[in-house]
Amino acid sequence: MTNVEAPKRDTRMPFEVPAGGWTRNAGLGTEDISFEDSISPEFFELEREAVFRRSWLHVGRTTQIPQPGDYFTKEIPTLSASLIIARGDDGVVRAFHNICSHRGNKLVWNDHPGLEVCGHAKRFTCKYHNWQYDTAGTCRQVNMKGWFFDLDMSRYGLVEVPCDVWESFIFVNLNTNPRETLTEFLGEIATGISGYPFELMTQMYRFRTEINANWKLFEDAFQEQYHGNSLHHKLIDERSTGPLRGAQGSYFEILGRHSVWSTAVPAAAQNLVRPPRPMERIFEASLWGQLDGPGLPDAPLPRLANPTNHPDWTSTMLHIYPNFEIIVWKTGYLTTYTYWPTAVDHHIYDARLYYQPPRHATDRLGQELSAVEFKEFCLQDANTLEATQSMLRTRVRSTFPLCDEEVQVRHNHKEIGDAVAAYKAELQGQAVAP
Repeated sequence: MTNVEAPKRDTRMPFEVPAGGWTRNAGLGTEDISFEDSISPEFFELEREAVFRRSWLHVGRTTQIPQPGDYFTKEIPTLSASLIIARGDDGVVRAFHNICSHRGNKLVWNDHPGLEVCGHAKRFTCKYHNWQYDTAGTCRQVNMKGWFFDLDMSRYGLVEVPCDVWESFIFVNLNTNPRETLTEFLGEIATGISGYPFELMTQMYRFRTEINANWKLFEDAFQEQYHGNSLHHKLIDERSTGPLRGAQGSYFEILGRHSVWSTAVPAAAQNLVRPPRPMERIFEASLWGQLDGPGLPDAPLPRLANPTNHPDWTSTMLHIYPNFEIIVWKTGYLTTYTYWPTAVDHHIYDARLYYQPPRHATDRLGQELSAVEFKEFCLQDANTLEATQSMLRTRVRSTFPLCDEEVQVRHNHKEIGDAVAAYKAELQGQAVAP
């Protein structure tokens, strides 16, 4: 067997680090931090209300319901909610609590009431007593209506949930009266990536798993490259011995509750971070996406896609508080992560990859190869973080140091901690009010 040398790379950091570093530039402290917020059951219960019920939460994309009458259900275990997301006859996307107004049965489900479903319907019919509702939530039929006592059907439509759409992404707010609109909530994230061709990427590959770790710990893992040099080196760059192993540094922006992380790996687009594997050569695809996939329109990218306009730009992650992340890849595909906590030490991780529709079999197989490598990438994190959770709960150490590369980790825990503290202050104020 002939030994193939890994290509030599320039290991200089391409991004100019601001004076004082990323962390100080973001107005954050540099002290050790506590991860008590990831092991405290009391904090977790407060977090449900303070963070999740008061935020706009991503639940799907309009590409899942392109036609009037299309729908899907969404389980949000964090808030014990089940929703119907439907496109009405008027083309408007709406969200409803998935509950029948008669006796409270779950309205839309198939073989198992806990599983999400999708489909097309003119009306939603309750399995229990055959009440029917249209896709705008109006009650349209009551079985044996004459048996009731002066029943006014207009009072018994589906309970609507605040819902809005941004760049094909559907968001809901489980607070009956949201404190801010979706546009206000997203702020500079919305304006900075506006115009990116998200709508072209409709070919979806999905991975869903349950992780025995706090949701923030998994979120932390996708907000820094520091661990990639060690944990993922066999998948990404097994022959490299350099300190960066192909990663050329990171660029960060803190935008209120949200944040941006951009990377430049010069060799990634050519599959030269390590020698390509045989299947990668055949289908011209890898973890980094397709080399010769369907191209994006020939138009300038919005600012936050490649915020520094770096020639070796590889990807940019948009962290949307509290639990949603979008990664825009130079090779023209998207990765999204959503984290749904169910307990202080358990959450559901939902990862999706979006490509443009394949033009032929080679495209399809290349996309699937890319998706499979991505899954292996995530499994390495999941395994490690379950070990992290098991050790944090021992409380052998109470605080931990973070480096400048972990600025998003520090920022995210601070934002969530601040939200919980504000919520606790509100509760205490209510308790003492006359």
